[in-house]
Amino acid sequence: MRKSLTKVLLSGAVAATAVLAFSVTPAFAATTYTVAPGGAYTGSAGTTTFTDSTTGSTLTCKSGTAAGTLKNGAGLSGTGIGTITSTTFTTCTGPLGITFTVKQVGTWSLNLTAYASPISTGYISGIDATLSGSLCSATVTGSADATYSNSTGVLTLKPVSGSGHTLTVSNVNGCLGLLNNGNTSTFNGAYTISPKQTIT
Repeated sequence: MRKSLTKVLLSGAVAATAVLAFSVTPAFAATTYTVAPGGAYTGSAGTTTFTDSTTGSTLTCKSGTAAGTLKNGAGLSGTGIGTITSTTFTTCTGPLGITFTVKQVGTWSLNLTAYASPISTGYISGIDATLSGSLCSATVTGSADATYSNSTGVLTLKPVSGSGHTLTVSNVNGCLGLLNNGNTSTFNGAYTISPKQTIT
C-alpha cells in the first residue's frame, strides 16, 4: 500500500513538473527577428521636429538624412539590431527666428521590442546630439520611440506615452528660456529607408 502511494505521488510530481516546464518556458523564450536584406542603408526625411516638453518650444528642420547598418538573417535579437552612424539636419529654425545646426555624437542603436504585421515596434537608444546657434546651444541625450513599416519602408519616430524612452536637455547656453536643463523633449520624423527592408 505504501509503495503504491509513493508511486502515485511520484507520478503526480513528475506530471506537475512537466506541465510547469511547458507553461513557463514560452514565457521566458526570447523574441527573435528576421531582417532582409540588411546591411548598409540610408534614410531620407522631410520635416523633422524637436520639441521641449516643458516649454513647448519647437525646433523644426526642413529635411534630414540618416545612414547606418542593419544585421541580416533570422533568429536575431531585437537589441542592437542596427546602428545609425550618421545623420544630417538641414535648415533648422526655432522660435524668435533662432537658427541651429544639429550634429550627431557617436553611434546610435536601433532596437526592436515587438512585431505585428506589417509593423515593427522599437526605439533608438544612445542618442547624443548637439544643438548650436548664435543665441542658443544645448545637448540632447537619451532614447526615442520608433516604428518601421514593411509596407511603406518608412521608419517613423514618434513618442509613445509610458514607454520610458525619453530625451533630456542639458548643457543649455543662452536659449532665452526656450530650452532648459533637465527638460524632457520629443522627436518626430519619418525616414524612407533604402534599400527597403523586410523585418518580421
